[in-house]
Amino acid sequence: MAGLRTARRILVGGATLAAAGWALREVPAELGVRPLTSGPERAARIRRSPQFRDGMFVNTMPEQTTLVSGPPVGLLGELAKDKEQRRPAGLVPMRVPPSTSPPADGVRAIWYGHASTLVEIEGKRVLFDPVWSKRPSPSQLVGPKRHHPVPVALGELPQVDAIAISHDHYDHLDMATVRSLTRTQKAPFLVPLGIGAHLERWGVPAYRIIELDWDEEAEAGGLRFVATAARHFSGRTLTRNDTLWGSWVVTGKTRRVFYAGDSGYFEGYRGIGSAHGPFDLTLMPIGAYSPAWPDIHMTPEEAVNAHLDLGGKLLLPVHWATFTLALHPWAEPVERLWREAKARDVKIAVPRPGEAVDASAAPAVEGWWEMLH
Repeated sequence: MAGLRTARRILVGGATLAAAGWALREVPAELGVRPLTSGPERAARIRRSPQFRDGMFVNTMPEQTTLVSGPPVGLLGELAKDKEQRRPAGLVPMRVPPSTSPPADGVRAIWYGHASTLVEIEGKRVLFDPVWSKRPSPSQLVGPKRHHPVPVALGELPQVDAIAISHDHYDHLDMATVRSLTRTQKAPFLVPLGIGAHLERWGVPAYRIIELDWDEEAEAGGLRFVATAARHFSGRTLTRNDTLWGSWVVTGKTRRVFYAGDSGYFEGYRGIGSAHGPFDLTLMPIGAYSPAWPDIHMTPEEAVNAHLDLGGKLLLPVHWATFTLALHPWAEPVERLWREAKARDVKIAVPRPGEAVDASAAPAVEGWWEMLH
């Protein structure tokens, strides 16, 4: 019997190691590519960028930016405390996304969780920062798990007209999702400068990649895209800032949408609003803020400030609820946003994952998260 138990343990251990090895096989590809080594044309464009200095991309805002060189001292200990507060106390309610055609002359948004959002503008569909994996990590064996499923399978998405990426962090750029969308969709990927190198390694054809520096623009799917500034950083390894980060202005004939990506607050939102606004809808990040990194993720109150600077009509919060990426309680971002919005008479929509929001007829906020903390 002892021999059988030993043999069983060896078999189980071997199977576990084999499974781990299989799961880790994709890690080198997940880490992406150093774009300066990906070809002379891209390298030349990067070196010409006003955002590229001394071998890396930088935030060019006049405000001082705190560099995030690593986790704050004591972060792991803090993460071990009060873990229950940083996840929902029950199942996050979800909705089945509508299968109806997008409004031909309006704006409709479907938030899938975290930053992943489908925005329909004048009958065209734009998918922002799609991440369908269980963990935003180079390996699905480690990293924060989802607090809720994605409300629709990738293969069940309608055909989209463009896929826009804000930066290359794992919770915004997911290799498995990109590979699947390359097979199942025909739309181009619009990305900040340098990220095309990652996409090419993952099998996206060059003709489907549109790389832009800040203030450059392109037409895709009948819409105009402008790459605009953000106050953030990039990197899929310990090497930082070798690809650019940004936000997106998307305009149709009369409708306008702004997606902030990840960003700290900065005065430049007023300039973006003056140049490209006002906006029917702004998608603003409200979670994963911390006093340890005040310049790269805005607070909910700062999201309201940015929305007003941009000339936004309706604010839809993203970058919360799906992954635990900071120490604040799970529902705190949306509660702070709701208080600030009411105090400043700002119109917001807080959909459940999968729920559609018509920007011109957004429903009243229901507080669906209040029973989950």
